[in-house]
Amino acid sequence: MYKFLLLVPFLFVILSISGTDNRSAWFSKTTLQDTAKIDRDYALEATMTGYFGKDGARNPTLRANKGDRVRITITNGETMTHDISLEKLKVKSKTILEKGSSTSITFTAGQSDTYFCSVPGHRAAGMVGSFEVVEGVITNATIAGQIPMKDGKPLNLNFETGTLNDWTATGDAFANPLFGEDPSPVHEKDMHIGFEGKHFLSSGGTTNYKLTGTLTSVPFKVTQPFAAFRVSGGALQDTRVELVQAGTNKVIYHITGQGRATLQPAVVDLQPYLNQDIFIRIIDNETGISQIPYIPNDKWAHINFDDFEFYATRPNFPNELNQKDIIILPPLDPVLNAGLSGIEAARVMTPPKGFKITLAAAEPAIVRPISFTIDPRGRLWVVEGHTYPVPAPEGQGRDRILIFEDTNGDGTLDKRTVFAEGLNLVSGIEVGMGGVWLGAAPYLLFIPTDFKNDKPTGPPQKLLDGWGTQDTHEVLNNLRWGPDGWLYGNHGVFTHSNVGKPGAPDSERTKINAGVWRYHPTTHQFEVFAEGTSNPWGIDFNDYGHAFITACVIPHMYHMIQGGRYFRQAGKHFNPYTYDDIKTHADHVHWLGERGPHAGNFRSASAGGGHAHAGAMIYLGNSWPQEYRNGIFMNNINGAKLNHDRPTRAGSGYMVTHRPDFMAMNDSWSQWLNMKYDASGSVWAIDWYDKNQCHSSNPDVHDKTMGRIFKITHENDKWVRVDLSKASDRELVAYQLNPNEWYVRQARTILQERGPNKKVHKALKEILAKNPDATRKLRALWALHVTKGLTENELVDLLANENEYVRSWAIQLLAEDKAVSPETLKRFAALAQNDNSALVRLYLTSALLRLEPTQRWAVLEALVQKAQDKEDHNLPLMVWYATEPLAVVDAKRMLQLAEKAKLPKILPYTVQRIGAIGSDDSKKLLKEFNDRVGKMEHSHEQHEVQMLLARLLEK
Repeated sequence: MYKFLLLVPFLFVILSISGTDNRSAWFSKTTLQDTAKIDRDYALEATMTGYFGKDGARNPTLRANKGDRVRITITNGETMTHDISLEKLKVKSKTILEKGSSTSITFTAGQSDTYFCSVPGHRAAGMVGSFEVVEGVITNATIAGQIPMKDGKPLNLNFETGTLNDWTATGDAFANPLFGEDPSPVHEKDMHIGFEGKHFLSSGGTTNYKLTGTLTSVPFKVTQPFAAFRVSGGALQDTRVELVQAGTNKVIYHITGQGRATLQPAVVDLQPYLNQDIFIRIIDNETGISQIPYIPNDKWAHINFDDFEFYATRPNFPNELNQKDIIILPPLDPVLNAGLSGIEAARVMTPPKGFKITLAAAEPAIVRPISFTIDPRGRLWVVEGHTYPVPAPEGQGRDRILIFEDTNGDGTLDKRTVFAEGLNLVSGIEVGMGGVWLGAAPYLLFIPTDFKNDKPTGPPQKLLDGWGTQDTHEVLNNLRWGPDGWLYGNHGVFTHSNVGKPGAPDSERTKINAGVWRYHPTTHQFEVFAEGTSNPWGIDFNDYGHAFITACVIPHMYHMIQGGRYFRQAGKHFNPYTYDDIKTHADHVHWLGERGPHAGNFRSASAGGGHAHAGAMIYLGNSWPQEYRNGIFMNNINGAKLNHDRPTRAGSGYMVTHRPDFMAMNDSWSQWLNMKYDASGSVWAIDWYDKNQCHSSNPDVHDKTMGRIFKITHENDKWVRVDLSKASDRELVAYQLNPNEWYVRQARTILQERGPNKKVHKALKEILAKNPDATRKLRALWALHVTKGLTENELVDLLANENEYVRSWAIQLLAEDKAVSPETLKRFAALAQNDNSALVRLYLTSALLRLEPTQRWAVLEALVQKAQDKEDHNLPLMVWYATEPLAVVDAKRMLQLAEKAKLPKILPYTVQRIGAIGSDDSKKLLKEFNDRVGKMEHSHEQHEVQMLLARLLEK
């Protein structure tokens, strides 16, 4: 359902480098068994937040003299995969997993370098630091400080009196706050405090973290331009040290700990406050008590302090704690409710003004709703996922499909019909085209149906098999009809599928482990539409037929382009020559900070709630306020919020920005999995109501008795009774102009099922030709396509349409069958050369990916030279994906094409790709290119190409 891994480590197998090679002569690598003298021996603790020295320094700068033998040892501070690598030396340690395990690298210092963790994503999360080769004596000595004075006496700002003299305490956190042992009696025994002198102060340590209070010093005069003190404890908003200007009560400096016990010096520039009075205020207003039933209390809800002194010049400490290095977390989100009845759950939700929430159904009428769709009569077809999370043996499934109907428009689903039972691990449902379509790994199923009597007319048919079940909440999911008449669905990254028709050999199967797929209901073709992301559990299309998905753990929003390859949570792309992938289409994430998605769990209300998303609905109803139309809604499971994002056109695609959250559920058990609007413009939502928000393969972790369906209505919504299955062809065509997209999609699917009809085609072509609205033209175009109402010549004519969306879709539909005529190919080349739309160029690259590489030359010749697309979010990489296969067609011609490229990376990627061929001819080609590359215009890319060539030609 959603990827939320608080406890499960990512397991990557990373092999350490062995043997010798042609690296720089100054480097000689040794193993841990070497007996050579070690001149510099560094020990670091490794966690996702960084490497830490014993003195608390995060990613400390490690120094050595040239020629020193250096050993860096890391010890795992958590159960997660980590290693340590040197960037320039290209050497890394073995990978460690268990907490407390250690590994080392040993080398001779020759030049400065960067150390980092090579496990994917860990460097970006903050596991990176500097190794410096320096001259002279290496020392960490600092200048001496001076204790502030008052009335001719030193103040007790280092607590060496063993008392709170010169301080005033409120609350209970500072009733007995002084300690003189390390380890401290109020901290966990493996924690190193590292205090100076006889005593340090703590507001409770990890033992008494629930205590709160404030400690305030007497005012004193600033007599030196700098000050420093030692601080540690929680990186929390309400555990902090403040320096305050006396008289005005203005806070002139504040800092928290960074979530570790070891005291570190914080340096303050007090030059603007010389000869003025200030005082110190130590605040602990954080109890650490979790309001989420299964999230433990935060033991870092305390602060430690010691040793305030003045300095005549700025002191330099090797383990200085800087504000910019701390990701300060706000208090826990106020999700105050849990385990409510359905009626109470609806009552505590807070929708915007003008909206209301109705409980439409609840347990026992609905239990564990995992997927749903709406039929042409406005009824909900809902899957109860009783089998999840463990697939049952063949024939022993327990899932069932229920049909719900609101017969009188009061928002309550008062009629309930059991359609099918005994199904196994169903995770997606759609209706239409003669039956019910189910994602039920390892199968894509079709149940032929008599919709008049709501009865199956035969047993489930296995259309496809090979869908994986390694991770049962990352299986095929969220089936939805696309504008082109294909059935679309999602697939997660940790499940590995090899999809084909039952009995098909591997050569006739398609691998997928993350992304969007589609299946054609009449031709029975299956293909991957776009690959990558994490565990998408929601897909929808906007007014222009562009697909968007919501993802988890990684950034949450992607505009999915046919043939696109997107940032992955884990694993590699199937094509090894991808080299880079398309990143998120949002300018934000729904979690806090830069330490990865889990850092702000349940503390991310201001950012939208957290990283686990389910459902995707682009609202195209006609009754809600205009601000919501074409907005994308997704449920934020960690935050119990319905997020609202706004996609806006940017270049060839979109940029998505976060709008105010639509609604808070105010209930930590709330787990909406999907939302869809109906004929009235109202929205239905299914809620897998459960205490546990994390997927687990243990079925006993998940509640087996609860589930809800809610309805969101706006005061403008008008309930209507509908049955589009009884509509005439003429009425179905007219529905293509309806302002509510629900009618458009339902009518199009019915027209597709009814098949070609000349009168229908004539009416649709009238809309396509004369309607001034591009979205209406597209609706007519899609309906013509699914009813086989367009010839290739008619689509080619649309390449000259004045609207970029129509031209773009004409390109996609022309390439639908993975072949185009020579005349069409010439028109594609002309568009690539002359069309001023980046969107059109994007669709051309998608089309090329469906054509034989030998047909791509002329179009790519133009696309690679479009300098205006250099900064485009999608085009440089999409053009590369289309270009890459040319290496094995004609490497020389490909290199000539790349030399003309104005798009970034095309040339270095081409060199890299040709180098990967590894033949004598490819090496000869690169050597000839190397002889002339120095004559190229000097640039960063030229330097990159030269480095690539040097490395490739050395092999």
